[in-house]
Amino acid sequence: MSQSDNNNIVRKVKGGKWVTFRPDIKIHDCTIRDGGLINQHCFDDEFVKAVYDTLVAAGVDYMEMGYKADKKIFSPAEFGKWKFSDEDDIRRVVGDNATSLKLSVMADAERTDYHTDILPKDHSVIDCIRVATYIHQIPAALDMVKDAHDKGYETTLNLMAISQVQDRELTDALDAIVQSPVNSIYVVDSFGALYSEQIHYLILTYLRAVEGTHIDVGIHAHNNQELAYANTIEALIVGASRLDATIMGMGRGAGNCPLELLIGFLKNPKFHQRPVIQCIRDHFVPLRQKIEWGYMIPYMITGQLNTHPRTAIKMRAGDHPDDYLAFYDQMVEEE
Repeated sequence: MSQSDNNNIVRKVKGGKWVTFRPDIKIHDCTIRDGGLINQHCFDDEFVKAVYDTLVAAGVDYMEMGYKADKKIFSPAEFGKWKFSDEDDIRRVVGDNATSLKLSVMADAERTDYHTDILPKDHSVIDCIRVATYIHQIPAALDMVKDAHDKGYETTLNLMAISQVQDRELTDALDAIVQSPVNSIYVVDSFGALYSEQIHYLILTYLRAVEGTHIDVGIHAHNNQELAYANTIEALIVGASRLDATIMGMGRGAGNCPLELLIGFLKNPKFHQRPVIQCIRDHFVPLRQKIEWGYMIPYMITGQLNTHPRTAIKMRAGDHPDDYLAFYDQMVEEE
């Protein structure tokens, strides 16, 4: 496809200019779900309610409550309630959710008893099921999408570790995904390894694949190289309309695109930044004294090496959390 054709795709999708806004943009907040990866999903109800109230006041479109993990694989004795997001736990925080904020949960391919644990939509306060999958799990993920769709939910398919997926694999995966009833597909930079040029290319690849369908394209960025916000904006400019973010960038390891930055960039008057800033002052600044997240040198190293941050997370929890040079030498030697 020529650059001219690429530009035509972008022009078809983009609806706003610098002095206007794109009404198709939807923000999906992942604070509790992605943030739960740093504390075993052990947020108390008061904190989750504070995030919920903040997102309602801020005009955010979706809130991801947590995972729908299989209790036969993950023990409730080892993980907090938001690893499982049972209906009663969600309703204890949001009631019947009589607001414009939609609720979602994430279901990992091959780690979710989705036939049992995901109820029919008319029995749940959840609006959207987000299926997370690696490239080799696509068949299982598509079955999960169909199951959730048939139960009455909106669906997304989040293709993780996209920085390690080969073009041929991606083409085959997208060909299969666009035949499904999924509502949105996401570019997920799980390792925070990608630069803006790569995000640009991937978003265009997704847009070409979904052209002529009902499917939206989204971006979920990690901040290993302090590019989560910039890459999210690049995806938006190219034509993505589903944008993931978290309050104060909270998430596994280096975290995610900060919600307060994203709202500050968007010109849609339905979004409000002040409630997010207040929530940060009241809840996230104190939390930052107890648990760690955000850009640090070890996460930069794993990002630049295009590898999972688990090694950096382990290093930060070890006996020499600040010996960045030893970690660098270890990681480079293992490459």
